[in-house]
Amino acid sequence: MSTAGPLGLDPALLEILACPAPDHGELRADVDASTLTCTVCGRTYPVTDGIPVLLLSEAVGGPDAGPDGGSSDTTGG
Repeated sequence: MSTAGPLGLDPALLEILACPAPDHGELRADVDASTLTCTVCGRTYPVTDGIPVLLLSEAVGGPDAGPDGGSSDTTGG
């Protein structure tokens, strides 16, 4: 049985989670902001009720960030 780590995530899970962007960078926990941040692209993903939301559409920042800091995805959809 494992104990909860940062953001209520199992440390073993946090160790294997990776950014869903093509570079698949390591994610670092930001406890104050309740987010996971990619060490490669800089995208930030929310953690809601202990569940990481690793969707590019939910990411904030990163190389595609618009002037407001959010995603500027122009692929439509």
